[in-house]
Amino acid sequence: MKNLGLLSTALVIALTGQSVQAKVTEAEAVKLTTTLTPFGAEKAGNKDGSIPAWNGGITKPVAGYNTGMHHLDPFPKDEIEFTITNKNKAQYKALLTPGQLQLFSLYPDTFKMNVYQTRRSASFPEFVYDATKANATRAKLVDGGNGIVGAAIGIPFPIPANGLEVIWNHVLRFRGVDLKSSRSQAAPTSGGSYTLVETKEELRSVYSRPEMSTDKLSRDNTLFYFKQVVTQPARLAGTALLVKETMDQEKLPRQAWTYNTGQRRVRKAPNVAFDTPGTVSDGLRTTDDFDMFNGSPDRYQWELVGKQELYIPYNDYKLHSDKLEYDQILQPGHINPEYVRYEKHRVWVVKATLKEGMRHIYKSRVFYIDEDSWQIAAADLYDNRDELYRVAMAHGLNYYEVPTQWSTLEVFHDLQSRRYIAMGLDNEGRMYDFGARLSEANFTPAALRRTGIR
Repeated sequence: MKNLGLLSTALVIALTGQSVQAKVTEAEAVKLTTTLTPFGAEKAGNKDGSIPAWNGGITKPVAGYNTGMHHLDPFPKDEIEFTITNKNKAQYKALLTPGQLQLFSLYPDTFKMNVYQTRRSASFPEFVYDATKANATRAKLVDGGNGIVGAAIGIPFPIPANGLEVIWNHVLRFRGVDLKSSRSQAAPTSGGSYTLVETKEELRSVYSRPEMSTDKLSRDNTLFYFKQVVTQPARLAGTALLVKETMDQEKLPRQAWTYNTGQRRVRKAPNVAFDTPGTVSDGLRTTDDFDMFNGSPDRYQWELVGKQELYIPYNDYKLHSDKLEYDQILQPGHINPEYVRYEKHRVWVVKATLKEGMRHIYKSRVFYIDEDSWQIAAADLYDNRDELYRVAMAHGLNYYEVPTQWSTLEVFHDLQSRRYIAMGLDNEGRMYDFGARLSEANFTPAALRRTGIR
């Protein structure tokens, strides 16, 4: 971690233990309306002006956009300021992750990073900002950190005291209320050939609903429901997954069910967690890699290392465009860098180290979390030999009709097999429906069986 270029080394002192339960005072919470953004980011820009001040993010949809369209680029006239390649990467080493540096070494002739002007575009609804300020003085981790209490709707820990609080901010960041989507994923071979796996997904966020209260969340102990059904290829069509995520996983761990088309049965699936291989992933990601990290954090010790400036994928509207076909994005080794936009942003750096006696294929993980949205933007994943095993990046943008900042594509690079999996491809499909109206009846084992039948 010597090359992180930390902005605030004093922040590390006394913040590494996940038993820390420091509460934010009312006086500190006032900063969310002054020097900090409503989500807890530094409102001011950096010293040299390469990161501007946050001015509210994108506050309205782009002219010409209608709900249901792929999102138009709010910054179509922005040009590439410079390009980082294997030849000049040393010049930018302090602003790159070890994983990014490794990708330059593995693919010296093809991997590059086109860097653009920094646009702090992240924005969220006012009711989420209001709830975040209320959470700041009341939210806390349950004993052991495997759940939270005293929070609803907004970010639970906008002024975090430790690494575990930062990770809970990522898990509970606002991504809308009810969502339907049709997305695809692909895991190209070393030669570039791939089979497209198409899925339909539904997400009902209990935690983020405008009417939600801390008492109801504590009583019902449910954060969200998630359902995923494979629609292509034909041999996998109908395979389905249902997840009920709990708020206090000490009281009740995640509940999950799967539907197998061959058996035509719904089965309880307690193994849908941790390092179980992800659904139809060719073994290139784990279950808890989905959404960059999800599920129970209890197998790791979480250290808040500090903050740094970093080049991360951001405002990736070009990569999101319906003018692109998947063949233009997917290529051997990595996605096509011509369509990726990188910007300099401040990120929280959190290191997760496997607890003694716990098992996971990742002995340690380093997460780089965007300060404006709490979205994990990049992750370096290490194996049991302490060698870099996988490198992940989330390509984010503002879904401004909601609004919310979220990824349009997540890419996990397996450095050992020199393959990758790209999850969330939507260029050739229908756009997310953030206006869906989903009830809990959509998320029962019986509903899963009806959905999964071919």
